[in-house]
Amino acid sequence: MRASLLQISVDEDESADARRQRVAALVRDQAGADLVVLPELWTTGAFAYEAFGSEAEPLAGPTCEAMAKAASDAGVWLHAGSIPERDPDGPLYNTSLVFSPSGDLAAAYRKIHRFGFDQGEAVLMGAGRELVTVRLPDTTIGVATCYDLRFPELFRGLVDAGAETFVVPAGWPERRRSHWTLLAQARAVENQAFVLACGTAGTHAGVPQAGHSIVVDPWGEVLAQAGSGEEVLTVNFDPVKVGTTREQFPALKDRVLGLEPPGR
Repeated sequence: MRASLLQISVDEDESADARRQRVAALVRDQAGADLVVLPELWTTGAFAYEAFGSEAEPLAGPTCEAMAKAASDAGVWLHAGSIPERDPDGPLYNTSLVFSPSGDLAAAYRKIHRFGFDQGEAVLMGAGRELVTVRLPDTTIGVATCYDLRFPELFRGLVDAGAETFVVPAGWPERRRSHWTLLAQARAVENQAFVLACGTAGTHAGVPQAGHSIVVDPWGEVLAQAGSGEEVLTVNFDPVKVGTTREQFPALKDRVLGLEPPGR
């Protein structure tokens, strides 16, 4: 498979609508890829809390419309990162969107673990409750978002649901960049899966972003990593390696905790 991670720079001087148009053009430029991935909350900035309400949109809003057409024009599977979703019957959500090459909305994932420690996203947005996987022709992706990366039980649940490749959009801060790389590798090794983690560049509401989008294989080897600025990170990987890794080193078969208690 060929994957392109679009490490988008979020500039406060660029409107959300202008950025949607620019990013749609970047997605179209990836024609020939199998999967294209965008970062978390790239229309607003992950730390631009004051903009969540004004920029929130329904699932069928302008970002969904623009990304659906871009995916169709390029003929790619598109994980369009996440948007601040406005549910007409509930709170805001940090919601990821996945589109098929025909432009259909294949899945929507509401972020389960909200960042902020009783501030920001943690109080402004509701928590998702459902794990989401999407079957692509060559692999099943498990969807997680940014802060989710710190919670290994979520990824175990995705593995149990059939995930072989984790796709993680993020707006990760530069000051904790070492955690970003470490956790991406850890989630890959412990679940014997590929990790495609796509972050933002630039500065969100005064918070410098880590960038350094990363692709990790099931043995924890870094296949590719971006720098700190806006960049398209493209990598070829073989999904068959998940199955061979799990056969050669069948650690997942030795799981005990989280399964039925011994003796039952």
